[in-house]
Amino acid sequence: MSRRWPTQHFAGMLRAARHRASPDASMTPTTRAHLQMHACVLLWGFTAILGKLITLPALPLVASRMLLVVALLALVPRVWRGLRAMPPRLIGAYAGIGVLVALHWLTFYGSIKLANASVAATCIALATVFTAIVEPWIARRPFSRGDLAIGIAVLPGVALVVGGVPGDMRLGIAVGVVSAILVAVFGSLNKRFVEHADPLAITAVELGAGAVALLALAPLLAPLAPWLEMPLALPDARDAVLLVILAVACTLLPFALSLVALRHMSAFAAQLAVNLEPVYAIVLAALLLGEQRELTPLFYLGVVVILAGVFVHPLIGRRKRVRAPELLATSEAKNLD
Repeated sequence: MSRRWPTQHFAGMLRAARHRASPDASMTPTTRAHLQMHACVLLWGFTAILGKLITLPALPLVASRMLLVVALLALVPRVWRGLRAMPPRLIGAYAGIGVLVALHWLTFYGSIKLANASVAATCIALATVFTAIVEPWIARRPFSRGDLAIGIAVLPGVALVVGGVPGDMRLGIAVGVVSAILVAVFGSLNKRFVEHADPLAITAVELGAGAVALLALAPLLAPLAPWLEMPLALPDARDAVLLVILAVACTLLPFALSLVALRHMSAFAAQLAVNLEPVYAIVLAALLLGEQRELTPLFYLGVVVILAGVFVHPLIGRRKRVRAPELLATSEAKNLD
């Protein structure tokens, strides 16, 4: 029996995951991309649950998550080849985007700690509106009134969802809205650079730069945002196990896969798919955390409105053809929880 190095097993795992997400070679690139993105969204649905279960404050949680992913990527030879092929200017661009990704995750987990997993995940749906406004300007494509109209149509659903939770979660909602704005910005920026480098190498640069930025800014961020608490806290054994699960299953695999999928779909269409993340998170939170006791009928009505927008947009999008390579505008990778 031939022996394989751990790095070969790891790279093979990533290839197998991508293959399972798109098993039918006869699919069109756009159909395959949508299936891949929905697989990512399902995995991202668990990030809110893990964020609630992990007892670390938001800042050390995010920094630990990013460092773990970068450490795993460092074992993959393909990543080093991709890094060597990157010009310094492009590395700088990805590093800057990585800082935005880190701030998005920081505010997302801050929202979870201040409210709950369901509220934080649902706030991300606001990114549909922000992306519709920001993406055309950053990605240099024509502005679409239809995209903006659908994004606005989702807003009542978000309002109903937020209105179905206790009032003491308002700060968590505000932090979640900031997280959604960051999703729109870093996702649209990523869209401009996706085809200039290997997806895994991009992931390594962005998450590495984001982790370094968080650690460097920790002394400044803690006084400005008291809800971050103990920025230098270390995980106990239980949190360490959950962090590994979060880093591998809910970060590395969907982040890399989404970079591939978004070559054939717009950041806005991807963000609407990501609107399913609150649904997954709500169901998982009810089953695993018992958060259904905090929900009201308004909450579920809002989910229905959000789902309507998710399923209407692909029907409209069939008449459009994506001509430019596009990239991440998700809650996890985006982004990238």
